[in-house]
Amino acid sequence: MSSQSNNTPFAALRRDPRHGEFARLADEHMQHDLNESDRDCLQKAASRVSIPATIGTLVGLGLGVYAAVRLRRARADVFRAFRAAEKPTHVVFAGGGQLSTDWLTEPVPDVTPFIQPSRFGDFATYFFFGLGGTILGGELGFMMGSWSAARLISKDPARKGRVENAYRKFRADVLRREAKELEAGGPVF
Repeated sequence: MSSQSNNTPFAALRRDPRHGEFARLADEHMQHDLNESDRDCLQKAASRVSIPATIGTLVGLGLGVYAAVRLRRARADVFRAFRAAEKPTHVVFAGGGQLSTDWLTEPVPDVTPFIQPSRFGDFATYFFFGLGGTILGGELGFMMGSWSAARLISKDPARKGRVENAYRKFRADVLRREAKELEAGGPVF
């Protein structure tokens, strides 16, 4: 089985071209340490993680954009109410003079341009709410998918033992090879 054509969940995070050797090693362990039903179960478990994560990401994006629309509308309503309200133009202070008729009048600056909704503010609202919803939804979907995949694998105790044993062997081989590279003066990072 080629490491280029087989998308195994064992080496999903090691599919980088620099880690082709680790991907090949994972494929060897999957072929030798697991039987066909175990490999099928791992493929099914991988799809149980990816599908809820994708759905969660899309739902989170939708909810984030919906919240951004609601916030933008509320912000525009508050601005319209502020602009329509009667605002003072001057503030009168006691002048501090000898006579009680000494009054100091100061103009109140117009702050309307500073609180007016802008295109940049709208863009930032949509961007950050959409991004936040995407991240939150994706993470929740990933957690639910991982939980579902773990239940699928651990449903059969014998299969769970074989998968854990295969992963231990794979991890031990990876650590041995990394130790050899480090001892030979290979890169640390």
